[in-house]
Amino acid sequence: MEATAKVTYVRIAPRKVKIVLDLIRNQPADKAMAILKHTPKSASEVLEKLLKSAIANAEQKDMDVSKLYVASCSVDQGPTLKRIRPMSKGRAYRINKKTSHINITLKEAE
Repeated sequence: MEATAKVTYVRIAPRKVKIVLDLIRNQPADKAMAILKHTPKSASEVLEKLLKSAIANAEQKDMDVSKLYVASCSVDQGPTLKRIRPMSKGRAYRINKKTSHINITLKEAE
């Protein structure tokens, strides 16, 4: 039995999210929550909220919350917002604002 949660179109680059996801992969849910609380990265705030949602989904499925662990977590790139910054001599430089789709799956340890 597993519980999943996902968030889409988060305005943070996927490579920044991947750094934090690697810290919590295959960790117990309560330890993963503690790691996210004390990690000084911008992605940890979004992932903490997502992990709480996955734990709530597990409670709805009558799973034992104390035995949950992060079975899998992944991030995919969403659409890129393309913006333009004016530069000297009439030029324009492009700024790509990347978005992410994040998935977390929790399972019960046996």
